[in-house]
Amino acid sequence: MPKQLLPGENLVLPPLHHHWAMLVRRLALPVLGALALVVLLDVPGRSLVPVDQRLAGTLAVAVVLGMWTIVTWLRWIEDTLTVTDQRVILEQGVLQRVSKVIPLERVQDVTTTQTLLGRILNYGAVEIDAAGQSGCERFVCVASPEWVRDHVFVQAGRRRTIP
Repeated sequence: MPKQLLPGENLVLPPLHHHWAMLVRRLALPVLGALALVVLLDVPGRSLVPVDQRLAGTLAVAVVLGMWTIVTWLRWIEDTLTVTDQRVILEQGVLQRVSKVIPLERVQDVTTTQTLLGRILNYGAVEIDAAGQSGCERFVCVASPEWVRDHVFVQAGRRRTIP
């Protein structure tokens, strides 16, 4: 969530995180690799590796996989897209934080992109085209991208009609 809202600013959409499919995508290969390594280390009766080294190897794999999972979770939880009645806020990063703000008056176009799997699981990318030097901002793997697009359009239309 943005650290501070402007005076008189209200949330339209609470901070949205990436879809859970992004977590699965980032964790699938490391988990499968760790499982394969553990199976190779711990094949009962066929392993040429001594028991104490197998245990140490298995623990090392578990620690590395646990650290990878924590980092992946932190990146997932810290990347947000927030829509207020005055602006769209994109925040990304854990150690190095990047925050991009797009005033709704400058929103020219909002594009959604969904793959076949994205349409099945209801996630996709939302690209916001703003007037000025900032150009396009893209937030990938967001749940219900068309719903987000519609909210941004409605709020942008309201901001343009306010005298």
